[in-house]
Amino acid sequence: MRHLFVNGWWSYPRVTTPEGAIAMARQKSISARIAVPPVRPPKLTLAPAPLWHRAAEWLLRCLAVSAVVAIVLILVFIAKEAAPIFYSAAVRAEVTLSRMWVPQLWPGYDESASIWQPVSEIPKFGVWPLILGTVKVTLVAMAVSVPLGVGAAVYVSQYARPRTREIVKPVVELLAGIPSVVLGFFALMIMATWFQHLFGLESRLNALVSGVALSFAVIPVIFTFAEEALRAVPRSYVEASTALGAARWQTIAQVVLPAASPGIAAGVALGLGRAVGETMIVLMASGNAAIISASLVDSTRTISATIAAELAEVVFGGAHYTVLFFLGTLLFLTTFCINTLGDWAIRRMKIRLGGSA
Repeated sequence: MRHLFVNGWWSYPRVTTPEGAIAMARQKSISARIAVPPVRPPKLTLAPAPLWHRAAEWLLRCLAVSAVVAIVLILVFIAKEAAPIFYSAAVRAEVTLSRMWVPQLWPGYDESASIWQPVSEIPKFGVWPLILGTVKVTLVAMAVSVPLGVGAAVYVSQYARPRTREIVKPVVELLAGIPSVVLGFFALMIMATWFQHLFGLESRLNALVSGVALSFAVIPVIFTFAEEALRAVPRSYVEASTALGAARWQTIAQVVLPAASPGIAAGVALGLGRAVGETMIVLMASGNAAIISASLVDSTRTISATIAAELAEVVFGGAHYTVLFFLGTLLFLTTFCINTLGDWAIRRMKIRLGGSA
């Protein structure tokens, strides 16, 4: 009688006759004597990691923690130096938060105004000229750097030949290695003259010149993130769009760019943080005039340039010293909020596009 051996046990066909039942009983008795118990897999024991592996792991962990600790300590230090503005009688005799944020009617002025003149007979610490200058320079920088950075990334990742890509990509990323003082000097000596002759500007150093110069430092950040995000889009997306009859530009605009939008948004957020906190370029090319003007061709002054220009000349612990550290705290928190909001927006974008947050 035929039988089968399945998974270490005897398997029998269906019994249809008495003789078959007797044969099955005999086969069961035989199989009971020769049945092999299932083999258990050997138990594996991992060998302990070498000492240098554990040391490297602890070193990497300490480095990661130290980065967070360093950021916290920086915030604690600048906040401690700015805290006297809330409780020190000597500091509050010259400046208060209301005088900084609310326009005041100063002697010799016909109307209330926010003025930054900390070194005068009557110190004036109005912060709105500095905030407006920072916003103008940042908007010009982002208006120039975002289209150029994303456009260059699209060209390199979607259109350029391999040989062209090998040349263009390192050249664009090389801008990140140029010191900001060199870019500032270029804007001061070359760009300011070009812009003045080209547009007939009255002020040679202004928000337009400093913003365009600042965009040279932001473009590599946006380009790097955008190019990597575009190249990471699955090839199947492009092939599916092409199979449906879409043109190359339609595939890029409606498939590739939306799929890569989280990475592009990350680059834009980091570039915005870089633009807000940049110091040397705007210090050399903005004109450093703390005035309230909506025009981009007027001289302006940013928060970071003010701190760099005035901190070395103030009296330690004085009102001017405290206000500069207060501006530093404000700048730090602004950059932190920009990065946090950017990360939150990127996570929501990934969820909406069906990716993992």
